[in-house]
Amino acid sequence: MAQSWFVLIYEYVPDMIERRVPYREAHLALLRELHDRGEVYMAGAIGDPVDGGLIIFCGETDQAAHDFVAADPFGAAGLVVSHRIVPWSVSVS
Repeated sequence: MAQSWFVLIYEYVPDMIERRVPYREAHLALLRELHDRGEVYMAGAIGDPVDGGLIIFCGETDQAAHDFVAADPFGAAGLVVSHRIVPWSVSVS
């Protein structure tokens, strides 16, 4: 099966910058682990002020994105209001 791209889009709670502090290192460690395994291409906060996050996954399916959501300390701490995982059709690389 071919590699595909998937985007995880998070909507965060208000005041995320302050509220994420106790959980941020664990969140970033999980992202680094997935990046090192080639499952996460890039990730970052979005908005000004920050009101969401965007993570790009690469794999045969979107399972890595679902697994990340289930394991993410931000979600466990109630900092994620909602999330979506959508396929991404890359036109230019």
